[in-house]
Amino acid sequence: MSQLEKATFAGGCFWCMVEPFDRRPGIEEVISGYTGGHTENPTYEEVCSETTGHVEAVQIIFNPEIYPYQQLLEVYWQQIDPTDNQGQFNDRGESYKPVIFYHNDHQKQLAEESKKKIEESGKFNKPIVVEIRPSETFYPAEEYHQDYYKKNAFHYKMYKKGSGRKGFIEENWSKKDQDTLKEQLSDIQYKVTQEDATEIPYQNEYWDHEEDGIYVDVVSGEPLFSSKDKYDAGCGWPSFTRPIAQLEESLDTSHGMRRIEVRSNYADSHLGHVFDDGPASEGGMRYCINSAALKFIPVDRLEEEGYGKYKVLFVENQ
Repeated sequence: MSQLEKATFAGGCFWCMVEPFDRRPGIEEVISGYTGGHTENPTYEEVCSETTGHVEAVQIIFNPEIYPYQQLLEVYWQQIDPTDNQGQFNDRGESYKPVIFYHNDHQKQLAEESKKKIEESGKFNKPIVVEIRPSETFYPAEEYHQDYYKKNAFHYKMYKKGSGRKGFIEENWSKKDQDTLKEQLSDIQYKVTQEDATEIPYQNEYWDHEEDGIYVDVVSGEPLFSSKDKYDAGCGWPSFTRPIAQLEESLDTSHGMRRIEVRSNYADSHLGHVFDDGPASEGGMRYCINSAALKFIPVDRLEEEGYGKYKVLFVENQ
């Protein structure tokens, strides 16, 4: 196995900087914390007081052979407003400014190249002001800040929206390169994920698939469902009682029906719909998903494909 590396990014509130990285293949751990200041072991209150010089940041432990640093940089830029060095969105102050902290000369070079690419793209009509600085001592934040998007999912989603971050990302970063996607995806994969199409029942890849493993977003690789939660609902599409990641849900009134659509959180891929007619013993929900929106990773390839942390789902309780 290749040696793990560290990446450190500041992009405003660290609650919102964990989720985008945490679901990527090859990411072993994402830690919220403080760095770049002049005091030791700062507390959240001290950092927020703007007296310590620290910024809120995340430190990512990753496998560069599975998810290289260049791709981490791409994810990073798409979480922030790179023209604002006085904070991020509704969070104002030095402790919320965006910074890339490099851990070696190679990371520094790649970070500078990625910044130049953003500058030359003309995407923004203001200067790109993200600092690129050498890494400093990183202090993990208090436990209640770790994995906040999982522990307090509802409040996290409301905060991300209310702060203005979600809307900014959707407006500036979520418009996918459709030509590139058309090259990467099959015709049915593109129509389902990008145009909200629905496959023909019983004539799709995974409706009766029974192998152990996880199902990920065919566009982004984001983990979505486990075979442990898959069951035969008799509908002709893959059905699951629950997801293994947060999904976006919204009312769908197309075709004269009222349904709840589900989309992947990061890539915004159309996945299918969720209904309340699932097994009562498993919570009563049925996630009816298009095979074309999914890619299957079998258990014996989870480690190799960078999803090793999901092996725990398949360890039988002793």
